Amino acid sequence: MAKKKNIEPLEGEGLIKKVKDLENLTKEEKARACGYYTVTKNGVERVNMMKFLNALIDAEGIQLDGKQNGNGRGGRSASYRISVQSNGNLLIGAAYTKQMELQPGDEFEISLGRKHIHLRQIDREEEEES
Repeated sequence: MAKKKNIEPLEGEGLIKKVKDLENLTKEEKARACGYYTVTKNGVERVNMMKFLNALIDAEGIQLDGKQNGNGRGGRSASYRISVQSNGNLLIGAAYTKQMELQPGDEFEISLGRKHIHLRQIDREEEEES
């Protein structure tokens, strides 16, 4: 039995152009024509739809994965806006405290203006001198 050689899967602009040229084919046929298949030991072709669809997403420049934090976990990104909660509290999220490298126990002095709040971090050395 002659072994069928896999073609190199298309990527980027070449992939987009080929998919547009094959608009009348099914998804599986497009994936196979673009090189997104493998041949098993038994000579059966298996289409790898996930790799094909991911390559299309990458070729289009669509970012599905947000920037991940240093610890590898997802989560929301900092919007630099907060709202007063129903109990009257303002909550500054972990994204901001991590960005400032704050530690539990760090203290701030609050000064209120007419339409603003200033937080000034109190240095431990400054506090010990007082």
